[in-house]
Amino acid sequence: MMNERVATLREQSLKAEARVSTERAELMTRFYKSAGVYSAPVLRALAFKFLMENKAIYIGDGELIVGERGPAPKATPTYPELCCHSLQDLEILNSREKVSYTVSEEARRVYEEEIIPFWRGRSMRDIIFDQMTAEWKDAYDSGIFTEFMEQRAPGHTVLDDKIYRKGFLDFKKDIAQSLEKLDYLNDPDAYNKQEQLKAMAICADAIIAFARRHAEKALEMARFESNPTRKKELEKIAEVCHRVPAHAPANFWEVLQCYWFVHLGVITELNTWDAFNPGRLDQHLYPFYKQGLEEGSLTKEQARELLQCFWIKFNNQPAPPKVGVTAEESGTYTDFANINSGGLKPDGSDGVNEVTYLILDVIDEMRLLQPSSNIQLSKKNPDRFLKRACKIIRKGWGQPSIFNADMIVEELLRQGKSIEDARCGGASGCVETGAFGKESYILTGYFNLVKILELTLNNGIDPRTGRQLGLKTGDPAQFKTIEDLLDAFKRQLKYFIDVKIKGNNIIERLYAAHMPAPFLSIVIDDCIAKGKDYNDGGARYNTNYIQGVGLGSITDCISAIKYHVFDQHNLTMQELLEALRVNFAGREKVRLLLLNKTPRYGNDDDYADDIMKMVFDIYYNEVNGRKNTKGGVYRINLLPTTCHVYFGSVIGATPDGRKAGEPLSEGISPVQGADRKGPTAVIKSAAKMDHARTGGTLLNQKFTPQVLEGDSGIDNLAHLVRSYFKMDGHHIQFNVVDAATLREAQANPEKYRDLIVRVAGYSDYFCDLSRALQDEIIARTEHKSF
Repeated sequence: MMNERVATLREQSLKAEARVSTERAELMTRFYKSAGVYSAPVLRALAFKFLMENKAIYIGDGELIVGERGPAPKATPTYPELCCHSLQDLEILNSREKVSYTVSEEARRVYEEEIIPFWRGRSMRDIIFDQMTAEWKDAYDSGIFTEFMEQRAPGHTVLDDKIYRKGFLDFKKDIAQSLEKLDYLNDPDAYNKQEQLKAMAICADAIIAFARRHAEKALEMARFESNPTRKKELEKIAEVCHRVPAHAPANFWEVLQCYWFVHLGVITELNTWDAFNPGRLDQHLYPFYKQGLEEGSLTKEQARELLQCFWIKFNNQPAPPKVGVTAEESGTYTDFANINSGGLKPDGSDGVNEVTYLILDVIDEMRLLQPSSNIQLSKKNPDRFLKRACKIIRKGWGQPSIFNADMIVEELLRQGKSIEDARCGGASGCVETGAFGKESYILTGYFNLVKILELTLNNGIDPRTGRQLGLKTGDPAQFKTIEDLLDAFKRQLKYFIDVKIKGNNIIERLYAAHMPAPFLSIVIDDCIAKGKDYNDGGARYNTNYIQGVGLGSITDCISAIKYHVFDQHNLTMQELLEALRVNFAGREKVRLLLLNKTPRYGNDDDYADDIMKMVFDIYYNEVNGRKNTKGGVYRINLLPTTCHVYFGSVIGATPDGRKAGEPLSEGISPVQGADRKGPTAVIKSAAKMDHARTGGTLLNQKFTPQVLEGDSGIDNLAHLVRSYFKMDGHHIQFNVVDAATLREAQANPEKYRDLIVRVAGYSDYFCDLSRALQDEIIARTEHKSF
């Protein structure tokens, strides 16, 4: 269903070269060098204004939705005020074999002569590491946890429908009203609120000016355009950009362009952790779609074309590249914008509409890595909706993923959200749940649960370095019961959670003080009403998450110790520890015993699954409810992105028979190859967890294509999903590919450049993944029947 325009734009997007653009870094450096003395929010607002007034305007041939984060598609900006790339970083990005970013000689020169000299010691990353304790740095360096905000700003959030009801001139009126209400006599924070509100007003003007610069560019191009059809399109683009986002959009074209300008504003202001997204796009678009059809101003074909052009804009935005060791290790261009469809309306009724199916068609037709897509599936949604999504999944490129809309509502209600805010919420990034347009739900980093067990089994010493990293919790060879081991594990866990949260609370205050986000604050309730920044508790809800990694691995490890050492007595703890110390060298019988004769998670075996629930409870009880500095609390979710590969690389051999350096289990999936009783047993194991106490869980499954053939294959897949959600699972996603194909692609990547797989909460080209990650996906259990 792609017309020539869309096919051309899609091909251009796929072929465009990802490169580092120094434009934003140069503009920010120029601004800060000459900036006067202002409050932090006003300074950041003026910096945003400077960017919006000076960054290059790009309108490509044939485009209908316009605007880029950089000066051209896939010209990726950097954010030196957050983290400043070194020359070594740039060399790594330019030369790495996979997922490289071209760095020109001119870009290197600009960095060497202008960017690095100014920002060295000034970036948030430098400030953060300067403020962290030795304990935090040791844990970070050892792979106990990662820290998201050492490279990116807070910003894991999603938009609701407010920008379709109000233009930024209307937001300015709201800001003015809040300014008028300030009580300088009785409110000691009135001045700070004043500065924040002034900053928001500056940002509102800036985004309007940015849009109107696009209008001016379109009119200029129209004057020199010889093709009358394209000339009219450019004039229409100019008309749209003059209206939005200054005013509320009035039609389908305007609503998409309005969102896109806001999207660019958010990801240009700061490099937020996930690249923002429109949330319930189908429900937001439906009134404009229906009105256009009824008035005769829009056809279904025009709506499809505009949506396809909109999809391409996301694919033009590679994630800004990392610095330090992650510049070498981070292996995806994906920026984690995740569009939700389906689910529930605010009144709790079925949220599926005609635009929902149109979006599913676009997902199917475009087959792009970005934006990522999901469906929210409620028991109130029709089976037709689920089966349409399943038919796309069957094609084997990992989209859309599927979320339990009813469980999302329960999770958010449990966290104290209103019923309306819960029903209008959903997922973003990989699987993370939040109240759209009203919540700052910040991912603070991944936490290596299995590393904590390794430290426990070594009395707090990291066997990789020989350093006393954790607490001295006792010689494990002297533990008499599994309870002794678990008590020691709990103590180690509490110690490192304390270290992690102390560091995060410092980082929160640093961002509030030095790096507010006044533009983002405009579009998140209740920042204007409170006169507070998004990074300082302005949102209606303020939640921090710590993502636990390796649930399947740690479950099997504890199951092995309990079963073989304390229940069956066919191994002593000393024999087990010695086998781990030598990475099972000369101990293959021990390894095979642990690997094959242990009750393992993912097989609907209560022996193992009860241990999973126990580990879940230990982690939940240690994290949940701890206070952050923005009036909210810490909660848990369970996802790894690709961190299970990194975390595995810093851990030696483990009691589940895993050898040193191998990846951990991912998400809440079983250990790769450990689930041997089929997909139904997997979902029954996973459903024993109380998903409602999390902010998201990630479950991956892999099927051979033959299993999903025909109507019966789709019916079986739909039944599997419905069954898991009836048991209160949160999320499920699928790879539909056989291991033989993946091995062939690994050996002959030039023949499989278009092979896309589901990695974690995102899809990527298989040939662009690291060897370790490819091996991990190949090792996932391949289900050949239901």
